[in-house]
Amino acid sequence: MTAAETHKAPAYDMHIRTGLIAGVIAYSLWGVFPVYLKAVADVSALEILAHRILWSVPFGAVIIALRKQWGEVFAAIKSPRVVGLLAISAIAISSNWLIYVWSVIHDRVLEASLGYYINPLMYVAAGVFVLGERLRRTQIIAVALAALGVLVLTFGAGVFPWVSVSLAVLFTAYGYLRKIAPVGAMPGLFIETALLSPIALAYLIWLIGAGTAVFTGDSAAMNVLLVLAGPVTVVPLVMFALAARRLRLSTLGFLQYIGPTLQFALGIFYGEAFTPYHAVCFGLIWTALAIFSLDAVRANRAERLRKAA
Repeated sequence: MTAAETHKAPAYDMHIRTGLIAGVIAYSLWGVFPVYLKAVADVSALEILAHRILWSVPFGAVIIALRKQWGEVFAAIKSPRVVGLLAISAIAISSNWLIYVWSVIHDRVLEASLGYYINPLMYVAAGVFVLGERLRRTQIIAVALAALGVLVLTFGAGVFPWVSVSLAVLFTAYGYLRKIAPVGAMPGLFIETALLSPIALAYLIWLIGAGTAVFTGDSAAMNVLLVLAGPVTVVPLVMFALAARRLRLSTLGFLQYIGPTLQFALGIFYGEAFTPYHAVCFGLIWTALAIFSLDAVRANRAERLRKAA
């Protein structure tokens, strides 16, 4: 190893370590998000969503300023195509947020966690049906097991897990839209919430005028919690953006299971019903994810060896 390479190695290790810490923080914060939502469970899902959108704008502006990304924001809003894509992605992510908030405050955290377990496999399915990609045999097995798990829960519990499937579909759509929109994570989120903020503000003003808003009520603690909807939305995304720039996709792929695993544990902690059908469904999903992850590791290793050759 040359002197230059020796000097570069510690810096590279620190780069990876910083990304790993940021990734764990991001997914852990997403995993314990139900704790925050339970604290504001007396507020309607729509009002929580409105606060989440509205307070993300000023807090996001501070982050944009600290990271000196205003140039990227202004470049994005000059492009009608980018603004159009972000408007559609804003609808997708706000719909995802609304269903997620509703599911938590109505004691359906387990269904929500299932949705985020399904999500990586939903990306694979989207690659087939939207992008015309071909699946490897192990990927086909993983997707089939996930589908079987959903069917077991549907027919066993007698109810289609629409919360889980909706969250997975909407987040997959959001991920695809953000992938093709040439703008970074934080500037993109800022523009999305800025586009939605007039609607959120108008709704909150209407609630206050009708006397049905929880915000501005007698509870100062609740008002503070609702304002914190901005930071609890933006901070995990900033951490995720730091991780995404420093880690391999395969590493991020493993870290993303932290979120739904913590949500799953919280669902059990909150005493939600966990039937034998839930056990079979989650068992099939976990098996599918194990197969999927091992396949991804092998594929990445083969690709690195091919490039090295």
